[in-house]
Amino acid sequence: MSTTDSGTPRRWTHVLAVALAACLLIGVGVSVGLLLSHESTPGTDSAEAGFARDMSEHHAQAVQLSMIAYSRATSSDVRTLASDIALTQQAQIGIMQEWLKAWHLNPTGDKPVMSWMPDGQMSVESGNRMPGMATLEEIDKLRSATGQQVDIQFCQLMLRHHLGGIHMVDGLLAKASDPRVIELAKGMKSAQTGEVQALEMLLKSMNAPTG
Repeated sequence: MSTTDSGTPRRWTHVLAVALAACLLIGVGVSVGLLLSHESTPGTDSAEAGFARDMSEHHAQAVQLSMIAYSRATSSDVRTLASDIALTQQAQIGIMQEWLKAWHLNPTGDKPVMSWMPDGQMSVESGNRMPGMATLEEIDKLRSATGQQVDIQFCQLMLRHHLGGIHMVDGLLAKASDPRVIELAKGMKSAQTGEVQALEMLLKSMNAPTG
């Protein structure tokens, strides 16, 4: 089996490519469906609106972390993964913000983060952070890291970030009724599950713990 420059089997790149392709195709379909649909739209207190608002913020941090890694990581595998995450999640932010505009809703709500989830705010972490989100100190530590520590810290932070995002998607799927939102959420989960596998394999190749 061929390997990349870090010695990581290329199997993870195939898993990631399939997941990203599926997610992008779903995203296009959701965007078109949004423009063509005349069905009733979610209200401001709906799970769909809460998800669009909170996941946009959650995604924004993933883009931030990924751009740090893309510019400073030592491994081409990590840089490629970081680029894919940044591009995909920025595109999804655009889709979710367009939903809110089409629904005539504010991009931010007046309810606490995660209040739309089935378990409410029970999964909110210290500092009012959504599940898996890094602290400011962790982001600063990533920025100041050098060498392979950039790769390791990014993979560890993004692994936790994705697991938190998947938890949010599961909460949305338990409550949502809008087929467009459900379709995109399922695409997110598929892509991030593939990326979780890739991150775990990268950490293993660097002999680094997953947390």
